[in-house]
Amino acid sequence: MIKIWSMKKENAGADKKKPKVSAGQIRVQKDLGELDLPKTMKMTFPVPEDLLNFELDISPDEGFYAGGTFKFSFAVNGNYPHDAPSVKCLQKIYHPNIQADGKICLNILREDWKPVLTLNSVMVGLQYLLLEPNADDPLNKEAAEDLRSNRRNFESNVHKSIRGGSVNGVQYDNVMTKK
Repeated sequence: MIKIWSMKKENAGADKKKPKVSAGQIRVQKDLGELDLPKTMKMTFPVPEDLLNFELDISPDEGFYAGGTFKFSFAVNGNYPHDAPSVKCLQKIYHPNIQADGKICLNILREDWKPVLTLNSVMVGLQYLLLEPNADDPLNKEAAEDLRSNRRNFESNVHKSIRGGSVNGVQYDNVMTKK
């Protein structure tokens, strides 16, 4: 009986030395290994050992937001892929689907999330939002109305905002890529 208890204590000590890897971490490693990012995207890991928290820069080369670099933070919980990653825009930008506080309206981050989707799916979705903003499902209702009613005015406001200008009394971050 004593021998069983001592073996159990030894095994408990061995478990503490190796951190457990969650299914979510394994899936994130797989997703990251399969990524083939275009030249318009760049990933960084603020803490290199932490694969569950990273940043993605998207620099669209066409569309309303061309010339800017937009930074998004990703936080993936241990229940991934059953839960969608949490994604936030780190700059204040004038966009129908992105609030000033960084919340993003992208269907696959909410009701349309399915475990078969990958981090690449989310990244492509974000890039698409920058190429084709969606005025039909807005978080920023003023920007959406501007896009719906006067595309040229919307384009002018986007250009002003990504250079750090003010639109409708709101000051935006300068996200222009330095050249």
